[in-house]
Amino acid sequence: MLEGMNRYWRVFATGLSFATFGLGGVLLWALVFPVLNLLVLQQERRTEWARVIIRRSFRGFVGLMKGLGVLRYELIGLERLERGGLLILANHPTLIDTVFLMAFVKRADCIVKSHLWNNPFTRGPVRAASYISNAQGTELLDACITSLRAGNNLIVFPEGTRTPANGAITLKRGAANIAVRGACAVTPVVISCVPPTLGKGDKWWRVPERFVQFRIEVKEDIPFQQFVAAGRSEVMAARDLTDYLQQYFTKENQHHA
Repeated sequence: MLEGMNRYWRVFATGLSFATFGLGGVLLWALVFPVLNLLVLQQERRTEWARVIIRRSFRGFVGLMKGLGVLRYELIGLERLERGGLLILANHPTLIDTVFLMAFVKRADCIVKSHLWNNPFTRGPVRAASYISNAQGTELLDACITSLRAGNNLIVFPEGTRTPANGAITLKRGAANIAVRGACAVTPVVISCVPPTLGKGDKWWRVPERFVQFRIEVKEDIPFQQFVAAGRSEVMAARDLTDYLQQYFTKENQHHA
């Protein structure tokens, strides 16, 4: 009976957490960011402050879920993210991976799906922080490289969507193109969630029988130079780096499964 009550509580607590997240997004859009626009006139400074507010809000959301007993988490190698201009590539097992990373990465930038720019719960933070829209087409790559060179830490999920339930990781070449053409190393982050929850196709109310444990490990950088040999095209270099990263994340995923 206690186990059943605990599970019902976690369903309620999960719903409460997501409701708080949505309400927080609306309040940021309706109250916080308009005040920020009035107080800070310079666009670049407004963007910096907006990202700080979002990072602290996401940290609060993660803390809320932990405090309510929905999840626990372990952070490993977080000191590697204290640098600037990092291309952070992570696997994507759950719905809240982005929230976790942006809660703990300073000067974080990210690529945002275009529909989130008009979503009432996300448009305020997304627009205030001037994140990169994936609707930019051919300009997307240049926008990512510009962000990195400005000292931002760009978070990219090279799968493009959450990992399917069978755990098969398939990477797109966009992230490797950023590394090769931007001449920057890759900082890989491996995320695991045991037992699995909030995966692709999962309903939020289908919580596991016990609380979940997140493990977020920042690994050593992967240099791009080994893929950019003399005379090799950027296309070939990006393809080889993508293949390498796919094997890398697949191996890490199997290790933590």
